[in-house]
Amino acid sequence: MPDLLDTVFFRRWLALAAAAVDREADRLTELDSAIGDADHGSNLRRGFASVSAALDAEPPVTPGAVLVLAGRQLISTVGGASGPLYGTLLRRTGKEFGDAPEVGPGRLAEALREGVAAVARLGGAKAGDKTMLDALEPAVAALGDTTDSFSAARDAAEEGALATVPLQARKGRASYLGERSIGHRDPGATSSALLIAALAQAAEEGA
Repeated sequence: MPDLLDTVFFRRWLALAAAAVDREADRLTELDSAIGDADHGSNLRRGFASVSAALDAEPPVTPGAVLVLAGRQLISTVGGASGPLYGTLLRRTGKEFGDAPEVGPGRLAEALREGVAAVARLGGAKAGDKTMLDALEPAVAALGDTTDSFSAARDAAEEGALATVPLQARKGRASYLGERSIGHRDPGATSSALLIAALAQAAEEGA
């Protein structure tokens, strides 16, 4: 029987994600300086700090409410495209949970797939376009009915982010560079891999 994931788990996931973004913000901005606006790390750091503050100020009582609040904060505080995209990912995932007090890993996998699909629709992108989807799609494909699958999702996301290096960007600011975007790791895929790694860490720490 898979472990059930409660509100504490989702708070832990987002706290670990915020810590990872804060730790890696300079690296994310450095990646973004090569093919973007050089603000990805600073924007996400501000956004996830806002998420942490909002969750502390008015703690949600269900997993879905945690993610919906986090998504709303990211949309309102993160500039550029990453705020709406990450906000959509978390809000849609949270809405899929409804008011359930706990969800199983399989339900989380299904909800995240819906969240990733919503991101694809919003950005008009697909896997291979050198975007966050190159990390998120293989990650959700690896998720299954147990928390053991979270480590496979982490590895798939990291491999997907690394695989963006030889790609030419087809969407977003980086697409303006054409072939000059080749040879650079996508910052959105890299931050998405951090988010999935935080999910796996949350599961490991809660085991």
